[in-house]
Amino acid sequence: MRSLVTGGAGFIGSNLVDALVRDGHDVVVVDDLSRGRREQVNPAARLVEADICDVNLTDLLSKERTEVVFHHAAQIDVRVSVLDPLADARTNVLGTVRLLDACVAAGVRRVVFASTGGAIYGDADVIPTPEDYRCSPQSPYGAAKLCAETYGATYQRVRGLDFIALRYANVYGPRQDPHGEAGVVAIFSSRLLHGDPAVINGDGRQTRDYVYVDDVVTANLAAAESADSGAFNIGTGIETDVNQLLNLLARAARVDAPVRHGPAQPGEQRRSCIEVSRAVERLGWRPVVPLDEGLDRTLAYFRGL
Repeated sequence: MRSLVTGGAGFIGSNLVDALVRDGHDVVVVDDLSRGRREQVNPAARLVEADICDVNLTDLLSKERTEVVFHHAAQIDVRVSVLDPLADARTNVLGTVRLLDACVAAGVRRVVFASTGGAIYGDADVIPTPEDYRCSPQSPYGAAKLCAETYGATYQRVRGLDFIALRYANVYGPRQDPHGEAGVVAIFSSRLLHGDPAVINGDGRQTRDYVYVDDVVTANLAAAESADSGAFNIGTGIETDVNQLLNLLARAARVDAPVRHGPAQPGEQRRSCIEVSRAVERLGWRPVVPLDEGLDRTLAYFRGL
């Protein structure tokens, strides 16, 4: 398979690139390195340092004879989207539309789109939340991902481009950035290992569905080979609140966890947990890494930095 991974120098993208290379596929990475890191790109893949909103994607895809595009390039921070929704939409909506248009022009077979399984539903009253639940984003980030999904489905209907959206729960694991505002597992891991206090926004009773990055990678590989289209939740179906998460990490790290509580953040949901039976039944995928094991692996990675 000749594949192209946008955002392939980032957290999820670089782990996906490693798996594609390991399986013998030809891989090109497009990343502007604003969040990704050059050293995370597998040396067997070719890196094109570029912004998807600026680079000539049609020429690149045609030159590489790309069959499948994994679209992970994104503005990923909910809080940034609240502060600057135009910048969020530039990357997450306009960048996606430019990519879809280029895929059609270059004859790409299939697009696997990294969407969101939390922000897209808003505060749901059905937990775990299935794909057919109403989408009611509470942040510009969630709205932009929903818009991009809608464009992808439209391109499939009107222009014949195979498109599948994977709605990720809260992904965590090695290579996640501990210095941004997103990625609470990475942030807590780094602070605990350095003896710094962990800051919990609000009362810490807000819940999330934490899915390990290796499980997300296998979902992408399954989606690339599948003939299915539409949206698929990729998570665990298990709710964990932030207080509990910090306690689990502190126990695994064998440290006392000094905790500070800060103000609740705008645009954040109270509860988020997604139903994954559609992916199990139609993609033949299921999460296999339990939270305690995933946290141990994540801590081991941060200890080695």
